[in-house]
Amino acid sequence: MQREQFLRRLRRLAGKRSLAFEVDKTLGKGSHYRVRLAGRLTTVQSGDLSPGHVRRICEQLGIDAGDL
Repeated sequence: MQREQFLRRLRRLAGKRSLAFEVDKTLGKGSHYRVRLAGRLTTVQSGDLSPGHVRRICEQLGIDAGDL
């Protein structure tokens, strides 16, 4: 899954659940983004995200990857 597709899905999920969602493109190192969802923070790399990476990011944000 591409990073932008993943972020769109996160944004949609946050909207459905009325959760705060923010993407900060300045704090990440290089081409990485910092993503905050409902007070939890993680870093998302650029390019393709493997299914394992998507699961790890979702765990860090406290959501189920199947909800995306």
